Amino acid sequence: MQPGLEEILDNFAFLDDWDDRYRYLIELGRMLEPLPDDARTDDNKVRGCASQVWLRSTVSHDAEGVPVLTFIGDSDAHIVRGLVALALAIFSGKRADDILRADALAIFDRLGLAAHLTPQRSNGLRSMVDRIRSDAKHALPQPSRGMAATADHA
Repeated sequence: MQPGLEEILDNFAFLDDWDDRYRYLIELGRMLEPLPDDARTDDNKVRGCASQVWLRSTVSHDAEGVPVLTFIGDSDAHIVRGLVALALAIFSGKRADDILRADALAIFDRLGLAAHLTPQRSNGLRSMVDRIRSDAKHALPQPSRGMAATADHA
């Protein structure tokens, strides 16, 4: 079972050596549910990653009718797969508006990832976050033109 974000943060804090942290990221990636073959599509591929990364989102609604997004993902690179697992721990199962408010980059900084990932992996991580945020934005109800026009005249 995939650990939650708090457990991941605690484990990172416990590990002082970056070799151990890399091994932990790889282990997180190994714990990901296998991505179904039908999810390895061009539409699910994350652009801007040096490695191949796929993310698929599913939208459901909570009791208040607010969109909740669940993500599955995978990568062909071990460390990047761990970064996918980290992104899923942050975002999967969350309300769309909470996803848009979440500061994932602050979490990555807290873990020290920016200083220890190659620029390509850092860019790929940002691309994953951008993709997740885009999916969340598209899951939210879009105001109709009539409502926007009325709001402008109010």
